Amino acid sequence: MPLVELDKTITLALSVRDRHASARWYEEHLGFQLLIHIDEAGWSEMQTNTEGVTLGLGEQSEPVPGNTVPVFGVADIATARAALENANVQFDGDTETIEGMVSTATFYDPDGNALMLAQDLSH
Repeated sequence: MPLVELDKTITLALSVRDRHASARWYEEHLGFQLLIHIDEAGWSEMQTNTEGVTLGLGEQSEPVPGNTVPVFGVADIATARAALENANVQFDGDTETIEGMVSTATFYDPDGNALMLAQDLSH
């Protein structure tokens, strides 16, 4: 039995310079939907495409990207990567594949936060 019983939600908190601009970026590039801007708290939340998972954007004058790397599943990593690259999204190296398991590609948001695409190859 765990010490804490967690529910089926998670918020991934990222540090950003401009929450409003970042929210637009996540809407345009990944299809996330804005849930709320709480201007007095310097916080925004976005619904990701995964049930129970939200993205929190904490505004800081000098964001410090952390060690959290959200990984988002995609049906076709080559197509997803090409679409983001065509929108001038920066990737870190080539797509890596472990045959029969997964293909992954790391990319960055405008504040240098690392994000990853993953295609499940185990089926």
